[in-house]
Amino acid sequence: MPPAPEEIGRIPRAGEVSIAYRRRPGKSPTVVFLGGFKSDMSGSKASSVDAFCAARGQACLRFDYQGHGESGGDFEAGTVGLWTEDALAAIDRLTEGPLVLIGSSMGGWIMLNVALARPERVRALIGIAAAPDFTEDLIWQQMEEPARMMLETEGVIYETNNYGDDPYAITKALIDDGRRHLLLRGPIDFTGPVRLLHGQRDPDVPWQRSLTLAEKLAGDDVRCIFVKDGDHRLSRDPDLALLTATLAEVLE
Repeated sequence: MPPAPEEIGRIPRAGEVSIAYRRRPGKSPTVVFLGGFKSDMSGSKASSVDAFCAARGQACLRFDYQGHGESGGDFEAGTVGLWTEDALAAIDRLTEGPLVLIGSSMGGWIMLNVALARPERVRALIGIAAAPDFTEDLIWQQMEEPARMMLETEGVIYETNNYGDDPYAITKALIDDGRRHLLLRGPIDFTGPVRLLHGQRDPDVPWQRSLTLAEKLAGDDVRCIFVKDGDHRLSRDPDLALLTATLAEVLE
């Protein structure tokens, strides 16, 4: 049978902002893809997950946070807390029953936030270069003092984007909000299966971060899977094959 057609739509958020989504009906659990900082649902990993789900008749949801991709809103007004609320709004409105969450980079942080907010629904997690606490540990702690002073006085600084032409906007609100959502300072109360994929040539999120996350998770069914020559994106054909094979395993 041909795969079920994908539903394309938008859901309202605060004010006049709406977020774009693509939902594919199918069997439970629903696979939800949570993208990274300034990425979108049309990327190769999200598209590969959707194609995999379509081929096996699995329900799938992908969407863009505010200020990302096809969604409305201002990227510079976004924070981890706001984007987590977007994820919860999409999940609560567009899915039913158990979930498998896939979080890429910043999406790995949001994935954990969602799992803690909806523990009765989340069955398993797959992180791809998961980056919980990145605003504090990978941005603020590594920032030179002049940049910190500028951020405090101007409210925003711009950093080189290695994956596109537009620089990254780093706002004081992003840093301040991130401190309210830090997870790696203590145990993380999720006991379901977790798979953490990470490239060991990742220049943005050190692969040791996945080891730290594995140690903090309360459950025992946690595996770190390292790709020695893998970069941050893990978007090559063998990387995508690893991702879908990992997804197949947790869906069994």
